[in-house]
Amino acid sequence: MSDVVVDDIVAVLPPLLQSLEALSFIARHLNPPDFGRVMEAAGAPDEALQAARARLADWPEEFAHLRAPLETASTAALAAFEGLRAVQNGDGDLMTVFRALRHAPRAQEALYPLAARLPPVSNFFLDPPLRDDAGLLARLAQPAQDNTGIHQDHNEPGSRGGFSLYVPEYYTPDRAWPLVMALHGGSGNGRGFLWSWLRDARSHGAILVTPTATGTTWALMGDDTDSPNLARILSSVQARWNVDPTRLLLTGMSDGGTFCYVSGLDSASPFTHLAPVSATFHPLMAEMADAQRLRGLPIHLVHGTLDWMFPVQMARQTRDLLSAAGADVTYRELDDLSHTYPREMNAEILKWLGGKP
Repeated sequence: MSDVVVDDIVAVLPPLLQSLEALSFIARHLNPPDFGRVMEAAGAPDEALQAARARLADWPEEFAHLRAPLETASTAALAAFEGLRAVQNGDGDLMTVFRALRHAPRAQEALYPLAARLPPVSNFFLDPPLRDDAGLLARLAQPAQDNTGIHQDHNEPGSRGGFSLYVPEYYTPDRAWPLVMALHGGSGNGRGFLWSWLRDARSHGAILVTPTATGTTWALMGDDTDSPNLARILSSVQARWNVDPTRLLLTGMSDGGTFCYVSGLDSASPFTHLAPVSATFHPLMAEMADAQRLRGLPIHLVHGTLDWMFPVQMARQTRDLLSAAGADVTYRELDDLSHTYPREMNAEILKWLGGKP
């Protein structure tokens, strides 16, 4: 590789990865009253990225396969910060913040193919405590197995009812692997939500499926068109990969978490574990749920004390109702969590699910 290209990569990657980490920090700690303080704490890695990005412009065409992902990821990260800076400067509202943060998963999607070629990128897509794990690094250093990595099934932006899938590159069919089906929040999509879980699935060894709702959000009222679709998706994955039938997790954020209850408490649900995050729950759900299904069902609840959409008192009531109905409830209340996704809980949820395959 050209020395100039190497120097440019060394210049661009650190501010790009720092920008992505900062965007993750902002998304995790987003709370409307604290927005200014969160932005200050995140710093300004985008300024260094903006300055370094220009170095990608004059690369020889033979390195286009490296330049294109770096350019696309950098552009998306900078677009996210541009929207966030506008709100920080008094131009925009909370919806502007949400729209800006949608650029972050696009940046990660563009960057991920370089994980197999650039160690710093591979390192970024690992849980920090496992970045020096010799066994994991050795597995990832091997050539990727067939039918692994990221797959998209009718899940283009704007489409409904498809799904995104990640299978760890070191997957082998000689053992059964846990499966995580993670449901996005209202108005979201599975293609973007994949990046809330990929780092953990890659680090801990789990097959990850992130469907997109058939409607504008999950079927919380009226005809349930989503549960049959989830069952179809699960069956298609089970037919192709060796999935552990005792470790089938249905989890989700906000509306996705609520739909974990709607679908997962039904007697026909194939999922063995439920993990709603920042979700709402109506007491009638406990009364209408299949009593035999609830008895001993492992449910892991995560909720934030600062949640402004679904007050934490609702989560405490849910914990008590489900426990009284016989479910095996684990409850985690995070003092610094608003109505956002706490990615740091993923590893703990996987440990609760049953650990590494």
